Amino acid sequence: MRTPLTAVLRRIVPGALVLLAASVVTTRAAAQELRDAYHQAPRDTVDQATYDGWKQFNLNCARCHGEDALGTSFAPHLILSLKPDGPINTKELFLQTVCAGRPTKGMPSWCALGMDMEKIQDIYQYVKGRSDAKLAPGRPAVKKEG
Repeated sequence: MRTPLTAVLRRIVPGALVLLAASVVTTRAAAQELRDAYHQAPRDTVDQATYDGWKQFNLNCARCHGEDALGTSFAPHLILSLKPDGPINTKELFLQTVCAGRPTKGMPSWCALGMDMEKIQDIYQYVKGRSDAKLAPGRPAVKKEG
């Protein structure tokens, strides 16, 4: 003879397992939606120098020139500045401008602050890639060598 507790458990446990499985699937879907909204996969794969340029840009330049080099209310849109008809349309002019700065416009001399030319060249490579529409906004991924 079955006890009443055993009979009740046989009816409740399978139902509880179904509810638990459904909540896990729903939670995973919600977590995936949240992850996708804030942690999207990189759209572009770049060499190490361009990736380093992206990092240096975000560390040193983005606070004024905006995320993804799109400009702000007080610093220019670098994607437009590096276009062939833009005010900084050559690599040499870009390197000179970043190194010497534009003190009258509030831009510091990055060479005087200790940034070496290799980092400035990496920043140019990143910003030029954005200007030439070869790089999408956001964090790029680094190409694996080999």
